Amino acid sequence: MRGILHPERYHGSPRKRGPFFEGWYYKLVDASERQRWAVIPGIFLGERDASGEAFVQVLDGSTGRATYHAYRTDEFRAARDAFDVRVGASRFGAEALALRIDSPERPIDGELRFRGPVPWPVRWRSPGIMGPYAWVPFMECYHGVPSLDHSIEGSLRIAGERIDFSGGRGYLEKDWGQAFPAAYVWMQTNHFETRGTSLSASVAIIPWLRSSFRGFIVGLLHEGVLHRFATYTGAQTEALAIDDEHVTWSVHDRRLRLEMVAARAAGGLLASPVRTEMHKRVDETLSAEVSIRLSRRDGGVLFEGRGRCAGLEVHGDLERLLRG
Repeated sequence: MRGILHPERYHGSPRKRGPFFEGWYYKLVDASERQRWAVIPGIFLGERDASGEAFVQVLDGSTGRATYHAYRTDEFRAARDAFDVRVGASRFGAEALALRIDSPERPIDGELRFRGPVPWPVRWRSPGIMGPYAWVPFMECYHGVPSLDHSIEGSLRIAGERIDFSGGRGYLEKDWGQAFPAAYVWMQTNHFETRGTSLSASVAIIPWLRSSFRGFIVGLLHEGVLHRFATYTGAQTEALAIDDEHVTWSVHDRRLRLEMVAARAAGGLLASPVRTEMHKRVDETLSAEVSIRLSRRDGGVLFEGRGRCAGLEVHGDLERLLRG
């Protein structure tokens, strides 16, 4: 119950058995937008007791270089009643992170503070971005968004270079469960001309009992209003197309239509969980652009803009995803 109503917290326990993973995704963009980074702490527990590990992944979105810093599972600690996670000497929460990674490959040291986080609302009937599916106990993968948008203060020293993130923007989400979906598209940006506008959108193959379905969740935060389009809200996908250059996707509900066109860009390889290991490679970029248009179905554009510094992942059996 605590986990469902607090998706930002750790959902495992000292006695948790695998396969299980949990990870938090911090997106960090400085004020100039030249420095774009992702920091991903987490834990993976395999089906065998010896196959688990904790980790901190770090992706430089400007160069595409990613590093994976592995730790023993006993170096992972998490509070039961708060979002307070430690991996090795590093510490992570909703309003701050402190990195202490002593690695010859990429040493990192510093602290960042997050101001004005905007979490996806959590209510009894719809506890977070998963909506009522958060109450289903057999989902393959669960999702949470502790902050759609916030400002950043502080700096990190990465491989000897001091990077000042003060005045920049951040985003925070998380996943937990048994494995990532067999196919999915994920896009996110909170760098529009209007500050405070943020898009988080994903479509994936969702296992369901002995079958599966194509499910999606889209949230567009604009002028303080979160516009939600999701399988559980009754929204529908009008069109979904993927090629080497673009992802084109449009959804609608009874009143509104949201059109999204993501321009793909080169990225870096991150590790993602399958049931047996943590090292399935996924290409992610932080240099995509997403053009969107929110309109009324009976006419009239409510918002139109282009999101910069966008995160984009396109992965898995895409033909199956396109078939739905």
